[in-house]
Parts: sequence; structure tokens; C-alpha cells
Amino acid sequence: MKQAEQSKSRIPNPCDAKLKTSGEPCIEIENITLRYNEQVLLERFSLKIFKGEKVILTGPSGSGKTTLLRSILGFVVPTEGSIRVLGQPIQPHTVWNLRTFMGYVPQEPELGSGTVRNWLERPFSFKANKPLKGNLKRIPELFRQFFLPLDLLNKDVQVLSGGEKQRVAIISALLLERLILLLDEPTSALDDLSKKKVVKFLRKNRGLTALVVSHDPSVLSLGDRVVDLS
Repeated sequence: MKQAEQSKSRIPNPCDAKLKTSGEPCIEIENITLRYNEQVLLERFSLKIFKGEKVILTGPSGSGKTTLLRSILGFVVPTEGSIRVLGQPIQPHTVWNLRTFMGYVPQEPELGSGTVRNWLERPFSFKANKPLKGNLKRIPELFRQFFLPLDLLNKDVQVLSGGEKQRVAIISALLLERLILLLDEPTSALDDLSKKKVVKFLRKNRGLTALVVSHDPSVLSLGDRVVDLS
């Protein structure tokens, strides 16, 4: 999969004001219908998310929140409607490039094996990410902002708590300069202080676009909009 990503040239970033007007949505979902095992999760659902917006998805279990995030990544194909990211439709010939602009953090990130340091450094060994390797110097700063001790870098990822995995995964997306974050219950395994750190960081980064699945009141306060899928 990584080789396929590297073989594609990166598309222009329509969220860049130099390329498009500020009125262009980063994510545009138009009249999509999502089904799972013949059950309709979402029907003719539409949503536009603009650069810098923090939009919170809420709703009961089974309402399609996680499936919606996965459809934006191209892992789930709507039976009707369309999804555009950075002005480009999610299609087989565009999805690899579009994923390089998005960071997805599931509720329970699977980090594989190796130390935290190795896991964070690994993506920069790929050709597409090598120009960003200098961002690794931001690790100490980001660890402080996400309330993580630096000695965590030497621990095996398999011994991390759920909350530590979530924050490390978010930090990886930031190091890779993902313009759009898709976060699934990012504070579900965090204590109150760590929640505040994550919310504060996302709120102050106004150029970062985020679509966040959450029921957490502290996260709901982050949102420019809250979309209830119930």
C-alpha cells in the first residue's frame, strides 16, 4: 500500500488559499446512503466542512459515525451519493493521494510493534514523507502539549495504555502534516487533565480541520458545529 501511495504524485491542496477561495469545503458529503449488512445507517446525508472547522459527530451506537469516517477515507463505499475531499471525488484513482492529506485515529489504534520512537519515525522512511523528516524535532514539544512523558519514546508500543496510543497516533498525524484529522472517540481513554490538553491543542490550531466522533462534553465544547446523527 505504501508503494502505491509513493507512485502517485500529490494532488494540489484546494484548502490552500493560494489555490482556491476560502469558501471551498475541505470535505463535501452529498446525499450519501451508507449500509452495513443490509441495514441503512445513513440515508441521503449531506455535510460540508470548511478549512479550520472542528465538527463533532454524535449519536447513538450504530448510527453510522465510524462508518462515515471510514467512507471519507474510501474504505466504505456509499451505495448512493458522493464524497469529495479537497475538491477531489473519492474514487479508486484519487483515494491514495487524498489519504496523504488525512490523519485517521480510531478509538483503539493498532500500532503494531517496536518502540514509540521507531513507530513515529517509520513513516519518514517512505519517499513521499522524507521531505517532512525535519518535523521529528517537534516530538518533545508535542509530547509536552499532549501531556506525555518523553521517556515514553523508549517504550514498546504494545505496553501503552489506550489513552497513550490515542495521543501518540494524533502526534504522528501532526508530524506528517495531515491537514484533516478524522478522530473516533479520541478522549475515550483519557483522564480529565489529558482531555483538556487534547481539546486545547485542537482548539488553538485554527488551520487544522477536524471531524471528531465523540459524546464527551469536553470535546463537544471544541466543536464549531455538533452534528447529531440520531
